[in-house]
Amino acid sequence: MKNLSDYPIDKSWTLFLDRDGVINRRLLDDYVKRWDEFEFLPGVKEAIAKLSRIFGRVVIVSNQQGIGKGLMTEKDLDYIHSMMVHEIEEAGGRIDAIYHCPELKEKNPECRKPKPGMALQAQKDFPEIDFEKSVMIGDSESDIEFGKRLGMLTVFTKKLTLPEISKLLRTNNI
Repeated sequence: MKNLSDYPIDKSWTLFLDRDGVINRRLLDDYVKRWDEFEFLPGVKEAIAKLSRIFGRVVIVSNQQGIGKGLMTEKDLDYIHSMMVHEIEEAGGRIDAIYHCPELKEKNPECRKPKPGMALQAQKDFPEIDFEKSVMIGDSESDIEFGKRLGMLTVFTKKLTLPEISKLLRTNNI
């Protein structure tokens, strides 16, 4: 099995990131419903800045059933995401698009990971996305299954954090 650093990742590649547990601290048995509950994981903003220079596209795909449960609104989520993107940009990074699935898990919607709906929407919005030249970084089995179903390389953050991944790729590709 190859390591991620063995692949010729460049601007023709797309990076897919889960949000909770990868970019920000996951709340135990809860949802990030307001900006004051959002906490970047250590080194993540800088890691995304480095990864933004390697990958042609950086896309977030996130299940957000807190909306479906009525715990937050689309407007609440939009505000959290706008603040998150602003801070990432301040650190020199970029996020090209954010896709989320507000539906409840029980409804088994096409947009909810591990189903491919969010990735297919990203590909529709950015036709140059090639899933075989994409990396999915996530902290759950559904994130990894999502990536594998689409033929992406996958990285489970329980093994490597986003800052560790960025150092690995930066060393080999820049």
